[in-house]
Amino acid sequence: MKEDTTPTKQPTDAALDATLRPLSWDDYIGQTRIKEKLAIFIEASRKRGDSLDHVLLYGPPGLGKTTLTHIIAHELGVGIRVTSGPAIEKVGDLASILTNLSPHDILFIDEAHRLSKSIEEVLYPAMESRTLDIILGKGPSARTIQLELPPFTLIAATTRAGLLSAPLRSRFGITARLDFYENEDLEKIITRSAHLLAIEAEPEALALIASCSRSPPRVANRLLKRARDYAQVRHEGRLTATAAREALTMLEIDEHGLEPTDRILLHALVTKFGGGPVGVQTLASSTYEEAETIEEVYEPYLIRLGLLERTPRGRVATRAAYSHLGLELPPQNTLL
Repeated sequence: MKEDTTPTKQPTDAALDATLRPLSWDDYIGQTRIKEKLAIFIEASRKRGDSLDHVLLYGPPGLGKTTLTHIIAHELGVGIRVTSGPAIEKVGDLASILTNLSPHDILFIDEAHRLSKSIEEVLYPAMESRTLDIILGKGPSARTIQLELPPFTLIAATTRAGLLSAPLRSRFGITARLDFYENEDLEKIITRSAHLLAIEAEPEALALIASCSRSPPRVANRLLKRARDYAQVRHEGRLTATAAREALTMLEIDEHGLEPTDRILLHALVTKFGGGPVGVQTLASSTYEEAETIEEVYEPYLIRLGLLERTPRGRVATRAAYSHLGLELPPQNTLL
């Protein structure tokens, strides 16, 4: 069975996060620029005895937005209430959450781009003036009451910041975009994870897993656990470089982190369509994948590796894609 290495949150992630999630800046590896800024803002708010300004964290999935939020709460010494955009369906849901916050608490909304417009409208005065406007009744007899809210910090996380309305984005005093992780940082992360999970692992094995993790720490930790399982069954519990390589082969993940679907897309592009250009809908039909899945899950990583190009006429395979697949470049192909 193919291991899912996309950074989408899986049911097992909750237990994984509880074990491996860092709770302090010292344990949080990577995102140095963001850590430095947030540490200053947190220290300043603590000295003033005020709430931290509202924070917007955005970037690809699996890079640590939730972890950063928990560290911020830990550093501030305040409580945290966690919810998500899809979970807040009615204004009453949001009102219940906001009115139950203690002073200086953090409200964390994951997938904030999925908040409805009516919920956003209620958030505006809550974020700016710490008031909550509630309409009672309907028609001519309707009346509005205004509730005072305790000072709080809203931290919103999203993978698609462009889908947030401009009025909502403008109300965040601190905005941070999380970057992809370098292999060196990923090695440090899974070295720490291996220690916490009591995995006897060779540095070469951890380096190999890090290089195949597509950049998100979530994927790196997941692959580490699967490699640990393989080592326990086939290598007496020791995660050697050989065991890690065999585990990745079993999971059908190659040295660049490509999984079977990535290779199927590239192979279809170069064999069925001569390397392109081809439209994403046509490519989706030929590979039995949804066009949205190709665009949001597989294409970004293929483009980052330089294996795929998006052009006005469609998707095009690069020279590197032919080389990776072990195929010869057609003579008429002039791509770099």
